[in-house]
Amino acid sequence: MEIKKILENGYFDLHLHTTASDGSFSPSEVVKMAAQKGLVTIAITDHDTTDGIQEALQMARTLNVTVIQGIELSTKFNGKNIDILGYYIHESNELSNVLQKMREHRFNRSQLIVNKFCELGMAITLDDVQKYSKGDVIARPHIAKAVVDKGYAKNTQEVFDLYLGDGKPCAVDKMVLSPNEGLTLIHNAGGIAVLAHPLLIQDDSLVEELMQLSFDGIEVWHRKHRKEDIIRYKNLAKKYNILMTGGSDFHNEDHTIGEFGFEL
Repeated sequence: MEIKKILENGYFDLHLHTTASDGSFSPSEVVKMAAQKGLVTIAITDHDTTDGIQEALQMARTLNVTVIQGIELSTKFNGKNIDILGYYIHESNELSNVLQKMREHRFNRSQLIVNKFCELGMAITLDDVQKYSKGDVIARPHIAKAVVDKGYAKNTQEVFDLYLGDGKPCAVDKMVLSPNEGLTLIHNAGGIAVLAHPLLIQDDSLVEELMQLSFDGIEVWHRKHRKEDIIRYKNLAKKYNILMTGGSDFHNEDHTIGEFGFEL
C-alpha cells in the first residue's frame, strides 16, 4: 500500500523499534500490541538492522496487521546525527554487507564503552550488557541498563547525562554513514527514504539543507513534535513536494504505540 493511502486510513505507526535493536519488546510482541491498539499498518524500523522483520511478518499473518519492511539508518552530517527511515526495503548483498560492518563496529564499540566504565570504577562486563540486548545489536541503552542494574546510577537517563551522552566520559563514536550513503543504500534496496524526527536535529536550517538531497519524505508526526513543529514540517514537505509520514518512535513502556499527534 502506498504511504499516502496509509495516511488516509489513519490507523498506522511507521516508526517502531524491537529487541532486534534497542527496543524492549520482541517483534512479535510489538505486532500484537499494534493489533490490540487497532492499527492496520505498521513499520518495523530497527536501528541499522532488519533482523526483526521476518518474525514480525510471521506474527502479522495471524493478525489483521500489515507490516512494512523498514529500517532506521544512522548517518551523520555537519556533526549532527541524521537518522533516515527506509520503507519497503528488500534484502540485498550491498545492504547486508554494510549492516554487517555496522554490527561488528557496534560490538567493538560496546567493549570500549564497557572498558571506560571499568576505568571509572564501575565494574560491568559485556555479559552484563548482553542480558539486555536480545538481538545481535548492542546499543547504548543496553549498557545504561547494566550500569543501573549494578547500582552505579539511579536510572538510565542519569547514565546518559553523566557518562554515555555525546561528549561524556564513556562516549565512543559509532560507525555511521553520510546521509548520501544512507539514501543510496535505501534506494538501491528498492526503498523509500524519509528524514526521521527532524526536530531532534535541533537545526531547521540544516533540515532545509538536507531537503536538497534525494529524500522521498519527512517524518512530520512524531511523539516529540509539538503542533507548531508539525505545521512547520508539513509546510516543508509541501515546499519540496515530498511524502509526509509519522510514527511514535516506540521503544519501551514509556512510549505508546499509535500515538504521535497524527492529523491530516
